[in-house]
Amino acid sequence: MPHTDRVMRAAFQSDEALREAMKAVLGELGMSAREFSKHSGIPQSTLYKILSGHREPNITTLRQIVRTIRQLEGSDAKFIAIIAARPVLDKIEEKKMRIGDRMMTLREYSATNIEEAIIAAVRAEADGAAALVCAPIVSPTVEKLLSIPVATIIPRESVLRAIEVAARKAEE
Repeated sequence: MPHTDRVMRAAFQSDEALREAMKAVLGELGMSAREFSKHSGIPQSTLYKILSGHREPNITTLRQIVRTIRQLEGSDAKFIAIIAARPVLDKIEEKKMRIGDRMMTLREYSATNIEEAIIAAVRAEADGAAALVCAPIVSPTVEKLLSIPVATIIPRESVLRAIEVAARKAEE
């Protein structure tokens, strides 16, 4: 569920639900209340009072919170698509990444074979991806199909670990 939806739903449930949703969203965006205050223009003291339960936000403040979350998470902006097998995607802990002064959304597309990866790439571009990250086995083909930038995953450490495991198994 997008952050803005979560905050808006929570606001209609209870003040406690709103506080918890706001804390969770700030954590997922990797922001402190101070940073959010700077981006939103909402006084830091007001945010702390809302987050601690000492104040209920008025409708104007709630609108500003939602507007700022949309800007920070790039709801209106594009996202970066990551195509990989589910075990690899499960290791990606962050769904947002700060790149420069902007938060970029990362959207996962699971694929277990080359055909699925190509289909996922086409789907990601159709969904509005700004760029795509995928494995080297599929990136040359995907680059020919898409008009968005494609970055290739070069997993140096995991390849070295896999070679070590294979060597140990070969010795057994």
